[in-house]
Amino acid sequence: MKNRIAVIISASIVIFGLLIYTLATTDPTDVIGNRSITSFNAVLSAMPGYVGKDGASGGWAITSPLGERFIWGRNTDPGKSYDLTLEFDMKPFLDAGLDPEKLPEGMVKGDKIVIVSELDGDRPADPDETSPQELFSEILRSKREYISYHTALDHFGIKIGDGNVFEWAKDMGTNDKDIVFVLDPAVFIEAGADPEKVEGWLYAKVKTMDGSGRPIEIYKFLKPYNIVE
Repeated sequence: MKNRIAVIISASIVIFGLLIYTLATTDPTDVIGNRSITSFNAVLSAMPGYVGKDGASGGWAITSPLGERFIWGRNTDPGKSYDLTLEFDMKPFLDAGLDPEKLPEGMVKGDKIVIVSELDGDRPADPDETSPQELFSEILRSKREYISYHTALDHFGIKIGDGNVFEWAKDMGTNDKDIVFVLDPAVFIEAGADPEKVEGWLYAKVKTMDGSGRPIEIYKFLKPYNIVE
């Protein structure tokens, strides 16, 4: 009997230890599932005058105080589900030496630079009149891999193309960078822009993780905004 009790206690200790280990090593995607929607909704609520329908795509857009835009919407093309877009003024990059003809096809629209991700998958059958919160929730449910958590800045983000992200604070009350437009500088440098001369964008190293989960630092263009004082 004593041996049975000892075995049960030992097994309980192992199970308890595994539970503690599991809780201590929770995957960041759990944070994404639990907090990304509520924090995104908090951003929308904090800047109502800057959130609205995008006429061209039929989706929704967050427009920064200086005009940069993040747009999320449904794609009407067969085999595609959602469009994610970053749109911003080209002039600071032109003034820094950018040759727009050297940018990939489709990135230039008038005086704007536009970066688009068309996500593969069946187009959702939900009604067209979907709130911005509901549409973001759809994307999280069906394209979770496009939502990230940036530990160093305590931000969630949605990936648009290679290395470009729209980020928002997990908690605007404790973060002075409530929303951030993040660009991969490589394509602009290859097209002739001097990254140190792009006015209005911070060219800086950002802490992140490589594909193996190791901490690294990489250069990005950053445009942060503090919405909640």
